[in-house]
Amino acid sequence: MSATGLSLRCGDCGVLLKSVEEAQEHAELTSHSNFSESTEAVLNLVCTVCRKPCRSKTETDLHTKRTGHSDFSDLTSETAKPISLDPPISTDDDTQQHQEMMIVPVVDSNLIQELESMGFTTARATRALHYSGNTSLEAAINWIMEHENDSDIDQMPLVPASAKAEPPKPSLTEEEKRIKAQELRERARKKKEEEEKRMEREREKERIRVGKELLEAKRIEEDNERKRILALRKAEKDEERRAREKIRQKLEEDKVRVDFS
Repeated sequence: MSATGLSLRCGDCGVLLKSVEEAQEHAELTSHSNFSESTEAVLNLVCTVCRKPCRSKTETDLHTKRTGHSDFSDLTSETAKPISLDPPISTDDDTQQHQEMMIVPVVDSNLIQELESMGFTTARATRALHYSGNTSLEAAINWIMEHENDSDIDQMPLVPASAKAEPPKPSLTEEEKRIKAQELRERARKKKEEEEKRMEREREKERIRVGKELLEAKRIEEDNERKRILALRKAEKDEERRAREKIRQKLEEDKVRVDFS
């Protein structure tokens, strides 16, 4: 049965989904089960630089923040089509699409060499150029700085073999490369200095903490020693008092015996 709607809306969270398969995946991930047809199409905002599709303003904002790309084409009306509630039928085209060969994306070879000359691995340089739009050395360096903690940053990116390759962008002059390399080294130096200062502050805090603990331990030890000495003196005085008392009693007993005799 074909439906007239353009999407499926989740009644639990309001998200729009393009197909029954997406609704099933959404249900598995979220346990949401309330879906209905909607005449509102799923947004298809495509970055004009790297061709990444986004489904919401939030996604475009995040993409812009990560890459600096801010120009998007609204292809929603062009890609929207009636949604079908019939079970998906696997076709040879689908199988071929899933089995499509993945290759390393084509990026500017000159920019790759420039990044490698700065000490970056080929995989990291390729990844940075690909995800920053293969536009410039500056964009690639900024991407690396923002994603240097990514677990896959040194893994070579892969794209479908049919993906459209972006034309190489103009390379930098030798002077521009020298300036960019100097900027990168300066940025790395400042970052290292900041990290060293932070570590020194942590070490200083640790030294202060240890010093306080040692002073407290010394104070407790001295206090215990004073208490021990006071206890010994008290014990000695008590012993002297008892000894004097015995002598006094002895003298009195001797005096009584003399008087009776």
